[in-house]
Amino acid sequence: MTLQRNENLSVASWEDFELMGFEGGPEVQALLFVVFLILYMVTILGNLTMIVVITLDVHLHSPMYFFLKNLSFLDLCYSSAVAPKALSNFFSSTKHITFSGCVTQFFFLSIFATSETFLLAVMAYDRFMAICSPLHYSITMRPSACACLVLGSYCGGCLNSIVQTSFTFRLPFCSSHRINHFFCDVPPLLHLACTETALNELVMFGFCGLIIVGTTLVVMVSYSYIIVTILRMCSTAGRRKLFSTCGSHMIAVSLFYGTVFVMYAQPGAVDSMEKGKVVSIFYTLVIPMLNPLIYSLRNKDVKEALRRLGQKHMAT
Repeated sequence: MTLQRNENLSVASWEDFELMGFEGGPEVQALLFVVFLILYMVTILGNLTMIVVITLDVHLHSPMYFFLKNLSFLDLCYSSAVAPKALSNFFSSTKHITFSGCVTQFFFLSIFATSETFLLAVMAYDRFMAICSPLHYSITMRPSACACLVLGSYCGGCLNSIVQTSFTFRLPFCSSHRINHFFCDVPPLLHLACTETALNELVMFGFCGLIIVGTTLVVMVSYSYIIVTILRMCSTAGRRKLFSTCGSHMIAVSLFYGTVFVMYAQPGAVDSMEKGKVVSIFYTLVIPMLNPLIYSLRNKDVKEALRRLGQKHMAT
């Protein structure tokens, strides 16, 4: 460990951090452990099921389900970047995480969460093309174009993660190195910095705000056209089916964008750590758990695919 002096403050570089997590005695920690474990196990089961079903059932080999499979993959990844360490810390006396471990956790969480933000906008565009321009859909959303859109989502996530990680971990951190959170995130890390963090806050609000506002506009414009197109349809059954499919996506978008905006895209985000912990539970565990339930329970095609795979398994 290297110790430096900066205006009478002891600054520790490359030192392990301590994740303070949630307050409370052993009973509270045990209850939180059970809650986190249930949320994480349902997340794994639900998203793996969606990935397997979409991969194995040929009836689901379409652009919409290709994007949905990637959504399940991202949900699985960024919840796994947080949950295992959080679970192990509930009954640990030290609750420590190495500097490199903190950087790694932060980097991958940022990649997967930001990529999901872009992917949800891509999914809205896909529904726009399918409903508002069906004659051009097969050409516009051909496999190569879908792959490029997904790759672009991952590249956008990677770019944001590189910027946020490099700006955050170049800061000198005070020797207390106690992170008031259950994982490594920007707002609590900025509170540990022994220097001015105005530039970091500007970068966080600027990048996150631009990404969230930009993707939200894509979603809102796409669904404005979709709603107008659906309302013009004569078939009540067709209208109901489209509203059901699009409604699932809108629920997922609203939950994810809402929590991410509260956490990262408003100036007060870095001032309330306790609120940040609760909000973080929603976007790291609750939403990844809910997404496969939303898309499977409200989607007839997915339910039919599950039934077919179940019958095939019983037959063998």
